[in-house]
Amino acid sequence: MSRLLYSATMSLDGFIAGVGGDMSWLGDLMDEEAAGVEAPEVEALMAEIGALLIGKRTWSGDDPNKGTDAEGAFGGQWQGPSVVLTHEPPAEPAGPNTTFVGDLDEAVAMAKEAADGKYVNILGADVARQCLAAGVLDEILVFIAPVLLGDGTRLFEEAGGTNVRLEPINAGKLGPTTLWFRVAR
Repeated sequence: MSRLLYSATMSLDGFIAGVGGDMSWLGDLMDEEAAGVEAPEVEALMAEIGALLIGKRTWSGDDPNKGTDAEGAFGGQWQGPSVVLTHEPPAEPAGPNTTFVGDLDEAVAMAKEAADGKYVNILGADVARQCLAAGVLDEILVFIAPVLLGDGTRLFEEAGGTNVRLEPINAGKLGPTTLWFRVAR
């Protein structure tokens, strides 16, 4: 059964995007040495992902790799199915692997089916928040980047006004800049 995973790279002060959705800071950190994130760790995660569930702002927002060979999700490495949650799909098709859906439940079901037993990786703080509020978010994986942004889009703006308990996953295997949790039910 596919699980929903919200994975993001976050600044030390809690932001996944800068002011106005600016992602240029992440592009600056993509160099493995500068980011302090091991490439095999990201590659191992990619092998476990079967589909992406993407928010509209993330889909149409700033790509830290824009104009490079690495444009797109996961440094341009993602080639699988993507479901974009939006009430405003673009007029022109985005590609054979991209589907636009206006309903959260339908988008989650479609992404899970496309993931074929692997993770559905969520890209976008608002979609992650909606999934958490709906009780369908299973895990949260955060890579902490060595940067302070000061303002922007938080990892979670709110968690629905509730106390959400998390349980560490593989705590002994993760380094000081990686946090992986299961959402306790």
